[in-house]
Amino acid sequence: MKKLMLLLVICSFPFAFTLAQSAPYQVVFDVTSKDTLVQKAVIRWVTEISKGNPDAKLEVVLYGKSLDMITQGKSGFASQIKDLTGNKNVSFKVCAIAMKNNNVDKSQLLPQVQIVPDGIYEIISRQNDHWGYIKAAL
Repeated sequence: MKKLMLLLVICSFPFAFTLAQSAPYQVVFDVTSKDTLVQKAVIRWVTEISKGNPDAKLEVVLYGKSLDMITQGKSGFASQIKDLTGNKNVSFKVCAIAMKNNNVDKSQLLPQVQIVPDGIYEIISRQNDHWGYIKAAL
């Protein structure tokens, strides 16, 4: 009986590994920093993940003091954001509350950026949907 159980356990490993591999790769990045080194790190992380796994769903949510990253004329990452959002699974979203608090109008945003009513609520919603969470900080 023990041998049969051991055989069943051993035989189930490949199946379990296959299931683990097929799980969707979904990550939300929480960006609040004005620090361009933090912002550069986020661009690098999203770039590397999307290269390694083009089907990965990646969402960058910006609020707080991070809005320069996605503002025309202030962003040092406009071309990278344009390239990254060429992948339908990569998105950059900005909090409408943060826009109001920082006096940023929709017309000032990079065209690829989407507006969400509340950045924190967006992040929590993704976490409730079992997305991974990365707080961007150095």
